[in-house]
Amino acid sequence: MGNAPLPVPAVAATTGAPTGTAVTGTGIRPEDLHAILNRLRRAEGQIAGVIRMLEQGRDCADVLPQLSAANKALSKAGFAIVASSLQECLAHPEVEGGTDVASLEKLFLSLA
Repeated sequence: MGNAPLPVPAVAATTGAPTGTAVTGTGIRPEDLHAILNRLRRAEGQIAGVIRMLEQGRDCADVLPQLSAANKALSKAGFAIVASSLQECLAHPEVEGGTDVASLEKLFLSLA
């Protein structure tokens, strides 16, 4: 059981948005998904680095900047997810099963 990233489907599932505006099952626009996944993979690597540093007994002055960087990467990914979903929700309010603006605002505030 390694630390390999989970596979990501090559094609996002659609939620019934008009043709050319397909959204992933999460409400994230396909054009945003790649950047978000890259941020999360970067954070994953930074967290693995923090774990290694702690296991090696490294000084906290070395560990904390890495932990801070991972935290920022996760926060940026979270904001990007909410922003992408909000853009999609506002652009296509007719899509059934989509997240409403009030729910997205609540999610956004939970990241702050």
